[in-house]
Amino acid sequence: MQTLDALSRDARALAQGDVLASPAEAEVARQMQICNACRYCEGFCAVFPAMTRRLAFASADVHFMANLCHNCGACLHACQYAPPHEFAVNVPQAMARVRVQTYSRYAWPGALGALYQRNGLTLCVALAAALALFLLLALARSGSLFGGPRAGDFYAVFGHDLLVGLFAPVFLFAVLALGLGVRRFWRSITPATSGAALTAPAAAEATRDVLRLKYLGGGHGEGCNNEDDAFTLARRRAHHLTFYGFLLCFAATGTATLYHYLLGRSAPYELSSLPKLLGVAGGVSLLLGTVSLFWLNRRRHPLHGDAAQKPMDLGFIALLFLNALSGLALWLARGSPAVPALLAVHLGAVMALFATLPYGKFAHGVFRSAALLRHAVERRQPNPAGLIPD
Repeated sequence: MQTLDALSRDARALAQGDVLASPAEAEVARQMQICNACRYCEGFCAVFPAMTRRLAFASADVHFMANLCHNCGACLHACQYAPPHEFAVNVPQAMARVRVQTYSRYAWPGALGALYQRNGLTLCVALAAALALFLLLALARSGSLFGGPRAGDFYAVFGHDLLVGLFAPVFLFAVLALGLGVRRFWRSITPATSGAALTAPAAAEATRDVLRLKYLGGGHGEGCNNEDDAFTLARRRAHHLTFYGFLLCFAATGTATLYHYLLGRSAPYELSSLPKLLGVAGGVSLLLGTVSLFWLNRRRHPLHGDAAQKPMDLGFIALLFLNALSGLALWLARGSPAVPALLAVHLGAVMALFATLPYGKFAHGVFRSAALLRHAVERRQPNPAGLIPD
């Protein structure tokens, strides 16, 4: 077996060729060569079994493994070659720097990929505030800002057709842009991950891993590392609250759409109705999850992740928080004169979230799910000759 020094030299030589497109990719390749010689963290997460199937790391391999990484920090704290060692192995940080390049490289349309670098906290909050202000001014101009619609009838403030006309194009564009972006990613990493087709067992395994957030359990299932080097499951729980809160809110909107178009039942709905119950449960879960994520984000070890991406992370958290808070406030204020103003604020937050969805942190969940699907396919294939089996 090659020595660690020799592997590090080989990685640098590979990075000087035309296989890797950026210094961030070359750094991941260098660290993976060192990790491949050590393999102490082999059982920690999906990254390391995927690593052991490779002797060299081309661009597609690097982006595939970067999106398998959940940035739990376990490998950094277990690594004998982590900073301040001269090898400076910091897998979570190196992977995070490549992930944002994944989103930019595979973005659709490609010209908008640069938005990932600018999608910060200030931009997200300013966009939500600007859209809310536009709606508030429209209500003030029409004289209905303090009209107090009956029993929380939102359509008395903004007509149903108007809301559909405003939000449907933005939402459909977000779905299209994310879908085409991850399709590009899938086509790129498929040849690098055995090229085998997706099967039902692989899809079932990947779905379980995504829904359970398996790899936020850390290397030993005890959770992620915080700034004090202690293990905690707080990050996994916060992600669960946020993820399932978002899904419940989306389910509430979807159910209300079915009520309207299939059952002919128009809003407002009674408090015991399914859209209301799903919305309140989702809003509370989303509120708790985003507050927890913000707190954890500010407390993470400085060597975890990429500090340059914090504005994008916090911008996404802030938009989700504003959506949850304004939605719950709107529910509590039903039937009061405050409804028009609160509705304008809530719609501004929702529109800002949809508008930034394809070019913000939301993308990480989509690309990571695709990477986990390919990992589930690859691990069912025979190992390349000469490599240690999974």
